[in-house]
Amino acid sequence: MIIEQKLESMGIVLPDFARDGFYGLAYGSMKSHHLVGNILFLGGHVPIVDGKPFNTGILGKDLTLEQGYEAARVTAINCLAGIKYAIGDLDNVVSIIRSLNFVVSTPEFLEVNKVGSGATDLFAEVFGEEKGLGGRATIGVTSLAGGVCFENWLTVEVK
Repeated sequence: MIIEQKLESMGIVLPDFARDGFYGLAYGSMKSHHLVGNILFLGGHVPIVDGKPFNTGILGKDLTLEQGYEAARVTAINCLAGIKYAIGDLDNVVSIIRSLNFVVSTPEFLEVNKVGSGATDLFAEVFGEEKGLGGRATIGVTSLAGGVCFENWLTVEVK
């Protein structure tokens, strides 16, 4: 439980999907994750805090870069909770393979990459750069379910 001790020292409390259920099921037919051998595919994770969307709106219109970055960081915390739900122990993460990020933004907002760093910076802080940084793409989109401004699809190598 080394990673969980690290999270505690960072002041991060993970949602408990085993106890409370995975919030993503409210968005439609899906699984929270799918495990193929030692590769974990997480379903879409978004910035939900205590059952409510966090920092809703559009980057470049309603939200600042800083608010988008924070929404991405909250999403990464939810991804960590999703990993724990799927495999039971965050110490069983070998590495982040890929982080695919979606940012709701105006066409003029050209810093979606900096918003996506809110998620990937947290993964690097938690697991270290070698394990916590994988390939990444961040794409600007026109809308996401429930008005959230950020969504992450994560692929993880696990023990």
